[in-house]
Amino acid sequence: MTRIKRAVGAKKKRAKLKKRVKGFLSTRRGSIKRAKEAVMKAETYAYRDRKAKKRTMRQLWQVRINAAVRQFDLSYSKFINLLKQKNILLDRKILANLAAEKPEAFSKIIETLKK
Repeated sequence: MTRIKRAVGAKKKRAKLKKRVKGFLSTRRGSIKRAKEAVMKAETYAYRDRKAKKRTMRQLWQVRINAAVRQFDLSYSKFINLLKQKNILLDRKILANLAAEKPEAFSKIIETLKK
């Protein structure tokens, strides 16, 4: 039975790993074992934080909308409730952008809600 040498495949695999840990510090870049661990941990954090980013952005939009709505003697929850009652289908991202960049358009939305 012939023996299969793994040199080419193993080198390729390690080179691919080395490419992924470029920029990591100390043994996380140098040692293959530590590099594997670092990549696994980095991928876990990346997956988790893609989800967390969505949460934090929504929180930011809510804070911006609340700050803008307070000028018109409304609270955030009452504002959102009025939007749903009047069937105005604008999401929080759009509302936050309007509040920050085009306050006159945002004030018109509030005027339509108060009628």
